[in-house]
Amino acid sequence: MGQLEGKVAIVLGASAPGGSGWAIARRFAAEGAKLVVGARNESALQELAGLTGGMAVACDVANEAEVAALVAKTIDRFGKLDIAVNAAGLPMGGTIAASPIEDAHASMDVNYFGCVHFIRHSAAAMTDGGSIILFSSMAAPQPMEFVYSYACAKAATDCLVRYAAIEYGQRGIKVNSIQPGPIRSDMASGLWAVDGMEKAYTREIPLGRIGEPEDYADAALWLAGPSFVSGLNLPVSGGNHLTRMPTLAERPDMAGPDPTNAP
Repeated sequence: MGQLEGKVAIVLGASAPGGSGWAIARRFAAEGAKLVVGARNESALQELAGLTGGMAVACDVANEAEVAALVAKTIDRFGKLDIAVNAAGLPMGGTIAASPIEDAHASMDVNYFGCVHFIRHSAAAMTDGGSIILFSSMAAPQPMEFVYSYACAKAATDCLVRYAAIEYGQRGIKVNSIQPGPIRSDMASGLWAVDGMEKAYTREIPLGRIGEPEDYADAALWLAGPSFVSGLNLPVSGGNHLTRMPTLAERPDMAGPDPTNAP
């Protein structure tokens, strides 16, 4: 019998076969959960729905009405909601001096306000307790160059987790986040394709390797279960949260002109 037998779970941000959301959905299904998978690209979700026996629903986490509809369709289909994972995110590079302010707004809309929408509607549907799991980033507690708007949105998410854990704890709902370190995924494939890039990162990771999507599925499964844990922003980084990220000067792709200079 699987660890999630009889549970109903939403996994949002699950359309990329090499991504954390995809790996989490596969793991939850293997552990017996009834599954609803969501992302903006519904056609890509159909393969995952077929593999997991779940239901695919198109959903942009930045659009509150679409998040509400995702949860409503889950209740209509399965009658309840026990676990809700939001792995959707918008990577955003740039500096305070040089980046258009619109980039910061876009990052907040997806990476922070999307989490607000997700918590609000998921928690409202959890009538007998539950577990809400968000995705943060090591960029939040560990300042990095050239990702200020992304990092600040994720830092806001970390704060949101703590407040939501207090607000919803009285209803038996746990709220936590996963803070991924460097990860091998479809989204990051271009980064690791740069010669010398993986070496630059792994020398700052005590366990000596880049994270895999399955590492985050392991963490999500633990948080989804009966653990007495809430309000935690959990580093899943191979120990990278104890060290640092490479500086721009140490990254092989930044060997040219200083990208932090404003025009």
